[in-house]
Amino acid sequence: MQIFTGIAIAFAVVGVLFLAFAVSAWRKRRRFGAIGSTGTGALFLSLAALFATLGAATQGYRGLTQEEVALTVTTVPTGPAAFQAFLEFPDGRDTTLQVSGDQLLVDAHILKWHYIGNVIGYHTQYELDRLSGRYVDIDAERTRPRTVHSLKSDKPLDLFELARRHVWLRFLVDTEYGSATYIDVRKPARFEILVSTTGLLVRESDFR
Repeated sequence: MQIFTGIAIAFAVVGVLFLAFAVSAWRKRRRFGAIGSTGTGALFLSLAALFATLGAATQGYRGLTQEEVALTVTTVPTGPAAFQAFLEFPDGRDTTLQVSGDQLLVDAHILKWHYIGNVIGYHTQYELDRLSGRYVDIDAERTRPRTVHSLKSDKPLDLFELARRHVWLRFLVDTEYGSATYIDVRKPARFEILVSTTGLLVRESDFR
């Protein structure tokens, strides 16, 4: 997000300078120069708006260069097909959720960028989306109570949704897709939800 914001500010400054040149040329009755500077200034301001939008839309997404821990979950069964999940995020946040189901299910959004996105410093990014319970038995999945908790952070725009709706973003975004992982919850346990360039995976860690 900081890269996009910096680019947006740079384009905005250049755009304002060209508009100032346009005003000066108009006062000096240089009509063609004024028109050219106005058009160039408007172009740079449009680019500034574009990168500002991209900066706002990537809030909450984390850059990924290798496999890393996206979430640590400690689970404690509280009854048949029910458990408590204590979540620890990499940024220090934590929360406790009540979940119905036999399994812990976590999914995320994955964004991959075209070469131009890599050039300006953006590589594969991800954002955790949901945590929910999953039943092993299909009939139970259809009829038993279900719980779904959002893991997304608040943001004014979401690039994942923008990329799905607007074709013009395809010059930056190579692909966007969902990835999910799940694991049985049979006893008190601690799990690491990891994300790699191929998607999510879960690994049990030492329970303390």
